Amino acid sequence: QVQLVESGGGLVQPGGSLRLSCAASGIIFRVYKMGWYRQAPGNAREFVAAITPGDSMNYADSVQGRFTISRDNAKNTVYLQMNSLKPEDTAVYYCNAAYSYTVHWGQGTQVTVSS
Repeated sequence: QVQLVESGGGLVQPGGSLRLSCAASGIIFRVYKMGWYRQAPGNAREFVAAITPGDSMNYADSVQGRFTISRDNAKNTVYLQMNSLKPEDTAVYYCNAAYSYTVHWGQGTQVTVSS
Protein backbone atom coordinates (compact mmCIF):
# COMPACT_ATOMS: atom_id res chain seq x y z
CA GLN A 1 0.00 0.00 0.00
CA VAL A 2 1.47 3.30 -1.13
CA GLN A 3 1.41 6.20 1.29
CA LEU A 4 2.73 9.72 0.93
CA VAL A 5 2.37 11.64 4.19
CA GLU A 6 3.04 15.36 4.20
CA SER A 7 3.86 17.37 7.31
CA GLY A 8 5.27 20.74 8.29
CA GLY A 9 2.51 23.05 7.14
CA GLY A 10 1.07 25.81 9.27
CA LEU A 11 0.58 29.53 9.72
CA VAL A 12 3.53 31.83 9.08
CA GLN A 13 3.97 35.57 8.66
CA PRO A 14 5.03 37.08 5.35
CA GLY A 15 8.78 36.80 4.96
CA GLY A 16 8.91 33.72 7.15
CA SER A 17 10.00 30.16 6.43
CA LEU A 18 8.59 26.67 6.61
CA ARG A 19 9.95 23.25 5.73
CA LEU A 20 7.56 20.66 4.39
CA SER A 21 8.31 16.95 4.54
CA CYS A 22 6.79 14.05 2.64
CA ALA A 23 7.46 10.55 3.93
CA ALA A 24 6.86 7.78 1.39
CA SER A 25 6.16 4.12 1.96
CA GLY A 26 5.15 1.25 -0.28
CA ILE A 27 7.30 2.43 -3.22
CA ILE A 28 10.91 2.04 -4.30
CA PHE A 29 11.54 5.66 -3.42
CA ARG A 30 14.93 6.06 -5.08
CA VAL A 31 13.55 5.47 -8.60
CA TYR A 32 10.69 7.95 -8.32
CA LYS A 33 10.68 11.53 -9.44
CA MET A 34 9.31 13.45 -6.45
CA GLY A 35 7.46 16.71 -6.62
CA TRP A 36 5.44 19.30 -4.80
CA TYR A 37 2.25 20.88 -6.11
CA ARG A 38 -0.12 23.33 -4.52
CA GLN A 39 -3.74 24.36 -4.80
CA ALA A 40 -5.18 27.63 -3.56
CA PRO A 41 -8.95 28.06 -3.05
CA GLY A 42 -10.68 28.50 -6.40
CA ASN A 43 -7.54 27.69 -8.36
CA ALA A 44 -6.29 24.62 -10.20
CA ARG A 45 -3.52 22.54 -8.73
CA GLU A 46 -0.17 23.88 -9.92
CA PHE A 47 3.39 22.63 -10.08
CA VAL A 48 5.83 23.97 -7.50
CA ALA A 49 9.03 21.92 -7.66
CA ALA A 50 10.38 18.50 -8.58
CA ILE A 51 13.52 16.44 -8.09
CA THR A 52 14.57 13.44 -10.17
CA PRO A 53 16.27 10.26 -8.96
CA GLY A 54 19.51 11.82 -10.16
CA ASP A 55 18.89 14.98 -8.08
CA SER A 56 18.06 17.28 -10.99
CA MET A 57 15.67 19.95 -9.75
CA ASN A 58 13.24 22.32 -11.39
CA TYR A 59 10.95 24.98 -10.03
CA ALA A 60 7.98 27.08 -10.96
CA ASP A 61 8.98 30.63 -11.85
CA SER A 62 6.91 31.93 -8.94
CA VAL A 63 9.06 30.12 -6.33
CA GLN A 64 12.47 30.10 -8.04
CA GLY A 65 15.10 31.43 -5.66
CA ARG A 66 12.85 31.14 -2.60
CA PHE A 67 12.03 27.42 -2.39
CA THR A 68 14.43 24.48 -2.37
CA ILE A 69 13.49 20.85 -2.94
CA SER A 70 15.66 18.02 -1.66
CA ARG A 71 15.40 14.30 -1.05
CA ASP A 72 16.84 11.76 1.37
CA ASN A 73 16.67 8.31 -0.18
CA ALA A 74 17.77 6.66 3.08
CA LYS A 75 14.68 8.11 4.80
CA ASN A 76 12.30 7.84 1.82
CA THR A 77 11.54 11.51 2.32
CA VAL A 78 11.36 14.59 0.14
CA TYR A 79 11.52 18.11 1.54
CA LEU A 80 10.49 21.56 0.45
CA GLN A 81 12.28 24.42 2.17
CA MET A 82 10.22 27.56 1.70
CA ASN A 83 11.79 30.95 2.47
CA SER A 84 10.61 34.52 1.99
CA LEU A 85 7.03 33.35 2.01
CA LYS A 86 4.34 35.58 0.52
CA PRO A 87 0.58 35.65 1.05
CA GLU A 88 0.16 34.29 -2.47
CA ASP A 89 1.98 31.12 -1.39
CA THR A 90 -1.05 30.24 0.72
CA ALA A 91 -2.38 26.89 -0.48
CA VAL A 92 -2.67 23.21 0.27
CA TYR A 93 0.66 21.64 -0.68
CA TYR A 94 0.66 18.12 -2.10
CA CYS A 95 3.46 15.64 -2.44
CA ASN A 96 3.70 13.72 -5.73
CA ALA A 97 5.63 10.59 -6.71
CA ALA A 98 5.95 9.66 -10.37
CA TYR A 99 7.55 6.70 -12.15
CA SER A 100 6.77 5.76 -15.73
CA TYR A 101 2.94 5.89 -15.97
CA THR A 102 2.44 5.56 -12.20
CA VAL A 103 1.60 8.61 -10.11
CA HIS A 104 0.83 8.82 -6.41
CA TRP A 105 -0.41 11.76 -4.36
CA GLY A 106 -0.41 12.64 -0.69
CA GLN A 107 -3.36 14.11 1.18
CA GLY A 108 -1.86 17.58 1.42
CA THR A 109 -0.78 19.99 4.12
CA GLN A 110 -2.10 23.52 4.56
CA VAL A 111 0.28 26.47 4.35
CA THR A 112 -1.12 29.87 5.29
CA VAL A 113 0.96 33.03 4.95
CA SER A 114 -0.68 35.89 6.77
CA SER A 115 0.07 38.63 9.27
